[in-house]
Amino acid sequence: MNQTQKSYAALHLAVLLFGITAVLGKVIDLPAYNIVWWRVLITSFSLLFLVNVVKLYKTLPRRDIINFSLIGIVVALHWVTFYGAIKLSNASVCLVCMATASFFTSLLEPLILKQKFNKYEAGLGLLIIPGMLLIANNLSADLWIGIPVALLSAFLAALFSVYNKKYVERASTMQITYLELSSAWLFLTLTLPLYFWSDPTGAENFVPPTGRDWLYMLILSLLCTTLAYYLALWALKELSAFASNLTVNLEPVYGILLAAVLLKENEELNTEFYLGTIIIILAVLVYPIVQRRMRNLASGQKK
Repeated sequence: MNQTQKSYAALHLAVLLFGITAVLGKVIDLPAYNIVWWRVLITSFSLLFLVNVVKLYKTLPRRDIINFSLIGIVVALHWVTFYGAIKLSNASVCLVCMATASFFTSLLEPLILKQKFNKYEAGLGLLIIPGMLLIANNLSADLWIGIPVALLSAFLAALFSVYNKKYVERASTMQITYLELSSAWLFLTLTLPLYFWSDPTGAENFVPPTGRDWLYMLILSLLCTTLAYYLALWALKELSAFASNLTVNLEPVYGILLAAVLLKENEELNTEFYLGTIIIILAVLVYPIVQRRMRNLASGQKK
């Protein structure tokens, strides 16, 4: 395989692992904030064995450390809203809403990276909207409540992906992963008093209550975060932020299948939900074809 193919393979493995996180978030018996706090703590600790932290802080420019730390805060907010949406509705609904990250990316990437606005990327992003409307209009009221939170999570995912693309060449993949996830943990720790004040039950249920919850938390942290985050960042060195986010849109496919098998969520969802999901998946699959044709057209015009 060439480098691009290896990058896509790594990204798809990361997406599969990301898809599992939604199922784990549903079965771990903790509030969303607590899940994310433990997740980034365990992940950051695991990275201490893979990253020379002393060398990192000595050699990496302070501006880059600050930039990656700020991105880490966005990652923390993304995950809190992600698991919040799962708790408010279910894993399948949240995962489908995450597909709108491509549309948000098509808008944010030209603004942040100072690139020319790409009409066909925006168009493909817009194709996701009919699927989203079909899903939202046919959900029961108790499931609909998680959609706005999931859409906010999708926007935050697009935001940190674009900024990662902007700065990804300034440090190694492992260094970036450590800086972002450790800063996510620090941010969540500093805001714990506010969280406990707003939701006293969060303090009462802060520690995973059973051995099963601890096992799921370790899988979530080490496989679905440390490994998956590394693979996604490594792939981003070769792929664009939009291509990366559009591939990540396959996360609902893996997640919904797992949710149907493990959580029996297919019993809560109707035909319109799956029709909307198919529309979103088709938009994902069409992107590489359109991209290839546009590149061939551009190269032909140059000749």
